[in-house]
Amino acid sequence: MSDPINGPFLQLINENMGIAHKVCRVYFPDATDQEDVLQEMMYQLWRSYPHFDGRSKFSTWMYSVCLNTALTYRRKHRKTKIESLSTGHLQIPEQPSENKQEAITLLFDAIATLSPVNKAIVLLYLENMRYEEIAAIVGLSTSNVSVRLVRIKKELEILLKNKYKSITYDNT
Repeated sequence: MSDPINGPFLQLINENMGIAHKVCRVYFPDATDQEDVLQEMMYQLWRSYPHFDGRSKFSTWMYSVCLNTALTYRRKHRKTKIESLSTGHLQIPEQPSENKQEAITLLFDAIATLSPVNKAIVLLYLENMRYEEIAAIVGLSTSNVSVRLVRIKKELEILLKNKYKSITYDNT
């Protein structure tokens, strides 16, 4: 006899596993922390799956659970060490070129400097979610998400320009 929860649940988790990996990477630069949080995310997803009512897409619900788990874990396990991003769990469909990988790493480095809520907003935006979906997940109004995204884009642009300048000058 098949388990009605674990059959569909496992299939949906496997189809959307990149969500958990991306959230882990942005919020936790240390590979060990990423593994710990990923396990906690899977537990929280499994535990709350019976309450998933299908009113939103599974991926939207999964983002919400993963983000809440990451933020809770972060609050409980604050670290004072300097954070740097590892490249461990970024899932990219094709093998990236060295320049593309460097650009992705720079982007994730810049995203890592944002506040926890702004990290969540930009991650969801990069997943092409609508402002309404982002607002529902992070608990803000749609207009607040829109305003924050404009500010986040400007902040990331400045961070990336400054980072690129320092890399350019370091290599000469």
